[in-house]
Amino acid sequence: MAETSSLVRRILDGDKESFRIIVNENQRLVSHIVFRMVYNKTDREDLCQEVFLKVYKNLSQFHFGAKISSWIARITYNTCLDFLKKKKHPASDTVSFEDVENQDLTGDYTSPDESVKREEMSTFLHREIEMMPPNYQTILTLYHLEDLSYTEISKIMQIPEGTVKSHLFRARKLLKERLTSKYQKENL
Repeated sequence: MAETSSLVRRILDGDKESFRIIVNENQRLVSHIVFRMVYNKTDREDLCQEVFLKVYKNLSQFHFGAKISSWIARITYNTCLDFLKKKKHPASDTVSFEDVENQDLTGDYTSPDESVKREEMSTFLHREIEMMPPNYQTILTLYHLEDLSYTEISKIMQIPEGTVKSHLFRARKLLKERLTSKYQKENL
């Protein structure tokens, strides 16, 4: 926390290189949230920049009792919600998988055949997640990809911790149902 405090104070004193550190440390988090909530590639890029502009402009309002990543995630989430309301984007738009960064969800490399199977499963998993409501996508991303706690997600999304747990449970259940039904159909 002392390091964050020192970093924020240097930024407020005009040290732009220190702000670059904050951007580099939180760029992945911001991208994950924006990419799960907004589907247009150009809008995504603009929103990521807008988020960091808001962070810079409002850094004097940061309360050192919280983690800066949680504060930035909350700004990101609210910025995306405002954007979606303003543009009146339907929450259930579909996205092509190419728009989402390709991640190897399984980790280890084995054989080329196994690698292809893993890539197909990863593609399928991402597509199924993209079909879920944005709040489920966001909670799954924050919890599983960003390793945030229920409390941190609660603060970011401004919902009770119990609701976070409930949404995460429902999102996992829905994802499991979709994967099970689709995977069984493909194997018939």
